[in-house]
Amino acid sequence: MFWNTALNWAYPGMNVGGPELTSGMNTPVDALIQVVADLDAVLRSEAVVGLSDASKMELLRMAGEAQRRVEAVVVEVVASVESRPAGSGDLAFCGLFGCRTVGELLQRVLRVDATGATRVVKAARAVRREVDLTSGGWLPARWPALRASLLEGTVGVDGVLGAIGPIERAGARVGTADRLRADAELAAYARGLPVTEQRADDHGGAESEVDDDTAPPATPEDLRVLAQVIVQYLDPDGAEPADEIAMRARGIVLGRAKDGVIPIRGGLLPEVAGQLRRLFDAYLNPKVDGPPRPGVAFRPSDTAHTSSPDAEGADDGFLPSEDPVRTIDPRTRAQKQHDTLAAVLSIAARHDDTPRLGGAAPTLVVTVTAEDYAKGSGWARIEGIDTPVSTGVAAHTACGGGVQRVLFDPAGRIIGIHTSDRIFNAHQRRAITLRDRECLIPGCHVPAAWCEIHHVDEHARGGATHTDNGVALCWHHHRTRPTSGWEIRMRHGAPSVRGPAWWDPSRRWRTPRSTSAARSRPTVRRKELLRT
Repeated sequence: MFWNTALNWAYPGMNVGGPELTSGMNTPVDALIQVVADLDAVLRSEAVVGLSDASKMELLRMAGEAQRRVEAVVVEVVASVESRPAGSGDLAFCGLFGCRTVGELLQRVLRVDATGATRVVKAARAVRREVDLTSGGWLPARWPALRASLLEGTVGVDGVLGAIGPIERAGARVGTADRLRADAELAAYARGLPVTEQRADDHGGAESEVDDDTAPPATPEDLRVLAQVIVQYLDPDGAEPADEIAMRARGIVLGRAKDGVIPIRGGLLPEVAGQLRRLFDAYLNPKVDGPPRPGVAFRPSDTAHTSSPDAEGADDGFLPSEDPVRTIDPRTRAQKQHDTLAAVLSIAARHDDTPRLGGAAPTLVVTVTAEDYAKGSGWARIEGIDTPVSTGVAAHTACGGGVQRVLFDPAGRIIGIHTSDRIFNAHQRRAITLRDRECLIPGCHVPAAWCEIHHVDEHARGGATHTDNGVALCWHHHRTRPTSGWEIRMRHGAPSVRGPAWWDPSRRWRTPRSTSAARSRPTVRRKELLRT
């Protein structure tokens, strides 16, 4: 078969069988070009649709044979790449083609994602052979028997990684001799052959004695399970201490965007998870001084019957402090925990102890065209994240602290940078935090120290960065303010809130109970109580 021929050409000292290249096929590339042409002919013929079920099954089987051999070619090429000699100044193989790493090169030339490229590199390391500097011959691969199985098309990349994964993770607890015996057993199992003592002693030699009682070839999952059994046999005392395993297993990975969100996966050390849970609890723990019954109720003040909802003096008193049945906040606990993490990250970015990035605090940069920002339509982009976001995200981040807003015109020219000089400084934040105590929206008890400071009159429209124009809003209510129906205004430097019609049909402006303005009006509250 041409696969074996190609490998013989690439490695003259390796005999994997098959005919020599003919004069019509001078290189492995020529052989692969012919295979691609043959596959194109099959796909263009549209004959697949008319095949019988038995023929389709046979076609799938042969496609699998071809796929595994193509993977073997890729792995062998990657395994054959010479490492750059230390201090030589020469470009590495990937650098010759404008790539920083072999993984990047594979992503481009094979058109696979980062995960697929990484798997190929791992497989190549497992089967790579070094040259003996004394004799010039090939030294055995780390997994010689599995390498032979790969080259003959018995296993592909998934099979190799499934077989070696559990044993490689055992590290030094599995010695070289035991690893080679495991290699022989796994290679035989991949072919559907039972394991014998003779084969194990041969360390995966090609001429090992085998039993005639064969089974179907093993799948990658079958190989992984057998490898786990082998590890348990070779290492009956178990792995190293749990804390050492945990230290290696810890990590957080941001995935590829899907449905507008970035998946996150990984594992936290117990103490880190405990600290995060405490932060969640502190952020989400409800107060106990709310109203005795579910729902929301108001006690009208003297102006309730004489003023219109929009009048300057139309303040109906105080907002309730609780929302026991989530009539105001419909978020799930998981969503609240997400918003908690957003607040924690925002606080950390502003903290003096946070490491600098380019000489300044870690700064989130959102780019949007000036035209899109002015219209409130189109898309914005966040530095380091490929997924586009709405211009509302740009407006939200521009309003908060620790963020720069960079404006481009349609031609891509930078026409404005709004930097931290328009952000509430530490003294202003402390004053607003002292006044508001918590998120201004009723039923939300996120401490003001965890909140973002919102410009009531937007800075872009002339609003001042002043305590008379700033209020504390949690990340969620700040992000959803334009669409939630909640309105905020400042009266002589004191905030008041008007809720959406579904929450307050009268739509009166009201003073949040938690603010200093509410706490400084005992006379009004006493009069209200006397009327009830």
